[in-house]
Amino acid sequence: MPRIAKAREGAEPTSDVQRERQVRILTAAARLGAEHELARVQMAEVAKDAGVAIGTLYRYFPSKTHLFVALLLSQLERARERLPDPPSGVAPPQAICDALVVMTRAIVARPRLASAMLVSNSTASASVVPDSVEVERVFQGIVLAQGGIEHPTDRDRDAVRLLSMVWFGLILVLLNGRVSIEETETDIRRACDLLLVHMADTAPGPV
Repeated sequence: MPRIAKAREGAEPTSDVQRERQVRILTAAARLGAEHELARVQMAEVAKDAGVAIGTLYRYFPSKTHLFVALLLSQLERARERLPDPPSGVAPPQAICDALVVMTRAIVARPRLASAMLVSNSTASASVVPDSVEVERVFQGIVLAQGGIEHPTDRDRDAVRLLSMVWFGLILVLLNGRVSIEETETDIRRACDLLLVHMADTAPGPV
């Protein structure tokens, strides 16, 4: 289990130079996380690969957990930008499910990195690693957008919250080698059918 630092938010970049530095850190972490198990990824090596001082790395990311949760958040934000708009006439459960299958294939393409990010996120305390809360918010936003749901009800929000727990859990089971990608995708579709059944009769019309 990765070590979690004391409760402290990482510094936010305030200039283009600082943002570019943060991107280099995340890029280095992604490369090293794809090559090594999480326990073998050393913060000093991330700093060296990113071309920054170790103190700079810890200023932005107080622990390895902060770093890999931030990396998961950046990957979800990228997925949000790249996913196409749901096709017209497709019911929300189907549109959401299709998007989750695409996202699953993308994230498990680098299994060591996926495991590092998801394990870090699953062990992160919201009070210590605020990005873990943002991960949940972004994921739920992706799901609602893919379902074409602009004004979610409490039932919608509950269903999407539960679906997020199921999705992250299913990917971890896949990464642990207990099921195949085909079985995982089948389970994702079953989860969508069960949790989003109340959305089934609400297909968005043409734009």
